[in-house]
Amino acid sequence: METICAFANASGGVMEIGRSDDGRIVGLRNAKKLLEDIPNKIRSVTGIVPAVDLLESDGMQYISISVGPHVFPVSCRGRYYVRSGSTTQELSGIALDEFMLRILGKTWDGVPLPHAKFADFESDGFKYFRRMAVGSGRLTAEDLAITDEVLLDNLMLTEGEYMKRAAPLLFHQVPDRWAFGAHVKIGMFENAHEILYQDEVRGPLISIADRVVDLVYLKYFKGLISYRGIQRIEDYPVPKYAFREAVQNAVIHRDYSTGNPIHIHIYPNEVLIYNDGGLPEGWTVDKLFSPHTSKPRNPLIANAFSRSGQIEAWGRGIEKMVEDCREWNKPDPFYRISPNEVMIGFKIDPGIGNSIGNSIGESDGLNQTQSKIVQMMIANPTISAKNIGREIGIALRNVELNISDLKERGMIDRVGSRRGGSWIVKIQNVPGDIGGRKS
Repeated sequence: METICAFANASGGVMEIGRSDDGRIVGLRNAKKLLEDIPNKIRSVTGIVPAVDLLESDGMQYISISVGPHVFPVSCRGRYYVRSGSTTQELSGIALDEFMLRILGKTWDGVPLPHAKFADFESDGFKYFRRMAVGSGRLTAEDLAITDEVLLDNLMLTEGEYMKRAAPLLFHQVPDRWAFGAHVKIGMFENAHEILYQDEVRGPLISIADRVVDLVYLKYFKGLISYRGIQRIEDYPVPKYAFREAVQNAVIHRDYSTGNPIHIHIYPNEVLIYNDGGLPEGWTVDKLFSPHTSKPRNPLIANAFSRSGQIEAWGRGIEKMVEDCREWNKPDPFYRISPNEVMIGFKIDPGIGNSIGNSIGESDGLNQTQSKIVQMMIANPTISAKNIGREIGIALRNVELNISDLKERGMIDRVGSRRGGSWIVKIQNVPGDIGGRKS
């Protein structure tokens, strides 16, 4: 009964009684009675009526039970089961919630939130979306000459008078308030057991990938500089485009119901990005690395990233990561998949392993406090001086004096108002264009 229920809740299936596990027909002595009893039993226990047929082969009778996929949840004695590969698994907790939503044509990020109020939102996430969408050509300035509330509605992030879960995750300044763990943790590890230092990147998910990339490539990676003629080439341990794509994939496809943030572990020989979740039903790693259509776990979050021009909507993210790694003569990314976690990794060539672990301030003439201030501004461009002082553990006056010195030396700048503005870091000896800001 549990297996029949699991077939109905998945893609359907066929159960045969009177056939051995190795496929041989062994027959049934009471086939006719079973043919009467089985449909009644299935109907009383699961509420469905599958096709039950009496078949014969080489003079031996056996029964075939064909179960089609059902559009509504099917239970067996009040419990729900699904078929995964060759096993029957009972659903409970988060997995059961997700299954119910999927059966009802909804996703986790599309559930309405009765307590989210637009008046609590700040404008930073919306400004970032507009800047990226216009810059990428996905939308025009005329398209975006609307209020932020209308923008949410146009992105299908509202339902009646309520916002859907994806709205505060994408645009609220504290998405952890709506889904605990909606941030990214980054750690620099000497080995599997020793962590050297770590950071957390928080804020609107719509901009979190670029903020993670900015921090990692400024603090954790060093670029090896070479020249091709007069062209300056910066060779990082992991190609920047591939790394950004991996972070965006983690943000879009993660399971936000677990409360566990995205983890990025940086070692001398590899970079590992851990993300709660799993592959879509029926997918394998081979399918992941072969041409496929896009099938995001959080389609509303994915749509906002696509409309802002940060991703395509064609399922080519893995393919493009591989292409970028090969273009820079780096090893292909690799995956480790478990039922509840996806890990993408990048191997680092032994010859450039020592280019990991750059610390802001090594050659910029910054004192230790200024180095910490700059790192915090990169991780959270909208952070206030008061919060910087609280995080570092120094007086506000001390923070303001150091910020004033950094401004005078042209290393940072402030755009926007005192309350609604953001920081721009302009460390002069960091090569290249970091996150769209010339440094």
